[in-house]
Amino acid sequence: MQSHARTGQVAVIFTSQRTSQDDAGYEAAAAAMAALALQQPGYAGLESVRGGDGLGITISFWHDDAAARAWRDHPEHARIRELGRVRWYDWYELQVTRVERGYGWRRE
Repeated sequence: MQSHARTGQVAVIFTSQRTSQDDAGYEAAAAAMAALALQQPGYAGLESVRGGDGLGITISFWHDDAAARAWRDHPEHARIRELGRVRWYDWYELQVTRVERGYGWRRE
């Protein structure tokens, strides 16, 4: 990953606690949303991690705020979000921010 390339992008940080319900349905929905996001104008990438305790952080990157808002308002994304509230999450929080700078290091 080249985080410095993210400078100026909008990052949508989604922190969530999964329920223990319907793992297969959740995995299918997550894969479908990742594939759908790839098709959206202004999409710039995704990073996601989830611990064994169900706590997860997903960051989606967008070229600008309009693209991030369009994703939020996409009808299929809204439908899956509602299913998440009913089935897959105990809670979630969302933060939207602009990437001011970034750097990385990798062992060669």
